[in-house]
Amino acid sequence: MLIKVMKSKIHRVKITQAELHYVGSITVDEDLMDAADIVENEKVQVVNINNGERLETYVITGTRGAGEVCLNGPAARLAQVGDIVILISYGLIEKEEGKSHVPTIIFPDNDNKLIS
Repeated sequence: MLIKVMKSKIHRVKITQAELHYVGSITVDEDLMDAADIVENEKVQVVNINNGERLETYVITGTRGAGEVCLNGPAARLAQVGDIVILISYGLIEKEEGKSHVPTIIFPDNDNKLIS
């Protein structure tokens, strides 16, 4: 049996931009994506700490090192620049493997940069 588990998480990043008139998705700094093992077009859940909103979308690769986290399209109405969010990706694994699975979790600083 397959179960869905948290594959990776970017914990507490700041929304740097919201672009309503865009096709959709969330743009994320490529450094953050690499560190969290998230790839372009991967589905993520976005949890807004400031207002409790939750949404699902896909990731677009942002400029490496820029610290950008931009909600695009209709999702832009669910957060404001400066809001703190958590990005969570999930994966399907065998139930037995789930007992020992360890997700990748990163904790960026206040400027959405990786902490060394």
